Amino acid sequence: MFSSAIWSLILLILGAYLALALLAFLFQAHLVYFPNVPSRALAATPESAGLGYETVDFAADDGIRLNGWFLPGPAETRATLLFCHGNAGNISHRLDSLKIFHDLGFAVFIFDYRGYGDSAGTASEQGTYLDAEAAWRYLTVERGVRPDDIVIFGRSLGAAVAAHLASRHAPKALILESGFTSAPDLAAQVYWFLPVRWLSRFAYATAAYLTQVHAPVLIIHSVDDDIIPVRHGRALFAAANEPKLLLEMRGDHNQGFLISGHAYVEGIDAFLKTHLGR
Repeated sequence: MFSSAIWSLILLILGAYLALALLAFLFQAHLVYFPNVPSRALAATPESAGLGYETVDFAADDGIRLNGWFLPGPAETRATLLFCHGNAGNISHRLDSLKIFHDLGFAVFIFDYRGYGDSAGTASEQGTYLDAEAAWRYLTVERGVRPDDIVIFGRSLGAAVAAHLASRHAPKALILESGFTSAPDLAAQVYWFLPVRWLSRFAYATAAYLTQVHAPVLIIHSVDDDIIPVRHGRALFAAANEPKLLLEMRGDHNQGFLISGHAYVEGIDAFLKTHLGR
């Protein structure tokens, strides 16, 4: 039989484990959203990258005020890109991407989710979906952009938001970069020592949303991704409907598109020529 000291140790360990699980359940939003990393303040504007832009203030259906930038395209604009960014920082930390997409011939509308940058409110899953819907409405109603002239782009957490949006509308195409299949799938990998599938209050079910998307889909993922393994990207590709393309690049989660350079740009360009016809 176990001694009382051993039973006490077992109970202590069990109590600590349950306390950890409770903390993970109560504070998991702090493990999902990082609006203050590196900062919530806007660090720069597209002007510093040589790009023209307009500051846009708009509102979600629940009244939360949102902030974004609209960047006009070059003389021969291919389409308008609706940019759903990842879970850290804000729109000012995406200038490299904005330059790449401008050079690819896009006009770009990038926005901050509630609780990020100059947008009001506090981030939540349903909130991010409402924010993306508001961005779509701004483009299609306020600016009069036709849905079949919009390419929805999402990176990392933004891939789930973009897939959800595309499942509810009919964009010209959908591009998902460095996305995960679902929040519980990724959490189970990172927090393997916790019953995260029971604890998770977030779905972000990217793979499930993809099954409802009928636009052409480009999945981009790095084989070296150190945060979201490439198997997530391959699973997203498997879940997507035709027509679809998988572009595998090199480099880590945050810098892969820069490290891959020409291969990244040429892969997107080839996809656009095939499915935009220009």
